[in-house]
Amino acid sequence: MQLIDDRGTGTAAASGGGRWRFVADTVMGGVSTGAMSVETVDGRPALFLRGKVSLDHGGGFIQMALDLPTRPTAPWRAIELDVRGNGRRYGLHLRTAGMTRPWQALRASFEAPLCWQTIRLPVDAFVPYRCDGPLDPQAVTRIGLLAIGEAGDAELALGRIAWD
Repeated sequence: MQLIDDRGTGTAAASGGGRWRFVADTVMGGVSTGAMSVETVDGRPALFLRGKVSLDHGGGFIQMALDLPTRPTAPWRAIELDVRGNGRRYGLHLRTAGMTRPWQALRASFEAPLCWQTIRLPVDAFVPYRCDGPLDPQAVTRIGLLAIGEAGDAELALGRIAWD
């Protein structure tokens, strides 16, 4: 297992390097609102994404994203993440070095339960979106956790994420 982030830094910096940042659909004219914060959730250090997703004006997402300072150092078969949420569906999007358009990604989705749970997303769960070909696990350069495509409140806490 190769750790990406265990939230041990107490800041927006990832323990494996890089820094998480908040992105909303306002970068392309949407009106979704939200924020990303560093918090303790149920006694656990976490990065917390919260907000309101709106489909108005062609929008529909809020995101916390991490540009990876280095690519995965070993082949991986899945991504594991410890999450807690509000029972809604969220997305984990991966971008690779060959993706040149901001909307391109390899996407998988998961449900974020009301209590902490480990979610495992295998490589074959990631579906190309507006890009070609299957996922090359060694080419990942960015990870995004999103509330996307459904209007409503978003509450997603991340406690750990790792390659497996």
